[in-house]
Amino acid sequence: MLKGLGNLGDMAGMMKKAQEMQSKMSEMQDELHNIMVVGESGAGLVKATASAKGELKALDIDPSIFNGDDKEVVEDLILAAIKDAQTKASDRSQEELGKITSDLGLPADMKLPF
Repeated sequence: MLKGLGNLGDMAGMMKKAQEMQSKMSEMQDELHNIMVVGESGAGLVKATASAKGELKALDIDPSIFNGDDKEVVEDLILAAIKDAQTKASDRSQEELGKITSDLGLPADMKLPF
């Protein structure tokens, strides 16, 4: 296409890929708000739902764990469920980013955004 311009033809292709990646990244960022993951602790007694962006959306606690003597255990279970949800959100976000890099022919282990 831009054969007579030497490396400028490659530069135009790189610019096009960069614009494509920017567009896909923007779309993916919007989608991450709608993808939900669930973290659990205590064999499912406490469940935390978060968006793939890591925003806590819901907390579900089985009433059987409420006992005044076990306050610290309940707090630990809640924190563990939230941390699990955040880890899953981060993993899912990286998975979605990996799809974009793969589609654009970039290395799969490339960390985005830079």
